[in-house]
Amino acid sequence: MIEIIFTKDGSHTLRNLNLNETYHSIHGAVQESLHVFIRHGLEFVQEKSTQKISILEIGFGTGLNAWLTARHIQDAKVQVQYVTLESFPLDEAVWSKLNYAEEDVDKALFARLHLADWNNAVQVSENFNLHKKHVSVQEADLPSSEFDVIYFDAFAPEKQPEMWSQDVLKKVVSTMKSGGVFVTYCAKGQVKRDLKSLGLTVEALPGPPGKREMIRAHKF
Repeated sequence: MIEIIFTKDGSHTLRNLNLNETYHSIHGAVQESLHVFIRHGLEFVQEKSTQKISILEIGFGTGLNAWLTARHIQDAKVQVQYVTLESFPLDEAVWSKLNYAEEDVDKALFARLHLADWNNAVQVSENFNLHKKHVSVQEADLPSSEFDVIYFDAFAPEKQPEMWSQDVLKKVVSTMKSGGVFVTYCAKGQVKRDLKSLGLTVEALPGPPGKREMIRAHKF
């Protein structure tokens, strides 16, 4: 069961009633995604790579991260290949009610992301190619050394510990290129230790509103 709720910045998130967990921070869904994934993930990599950026997202969810990414690069001279995994895609009856987009052009982009076929690569805009995979990260067949950025946006470790296991993190880290970064809202000590054990250099950055820290980890 899922319900739509407002967060403190006025943007929607969803609450999974079975897990009693929200898809985004209740302190601000859009603020959190912009801070963690766009500013400290995408923009950080853009400073180094202006031609092509490949992104792997763990947890398509509401489509907020994909939409913010597509909006961010729409006037940039960069091509983005965006692969996202989701075990439980939302019904149109749910995602169509989310209030992230205000302008018609943004609403149209948001709809294209959600209406794009699953399990096929789709050119959503001139410089944004989307491949939504209806599969769990555990079952997904993922390439090695392919991605510049990992958006790790699973539910919190207390709610979905299997998503933060050493095996899952190892699988995801193996998809990263040398020089790639892994960003997540989570700042748990165990996650930091596990990422370090997988050879990443981990930094704790100031978190979004309501969180003291977030993680950005680098693969060298």
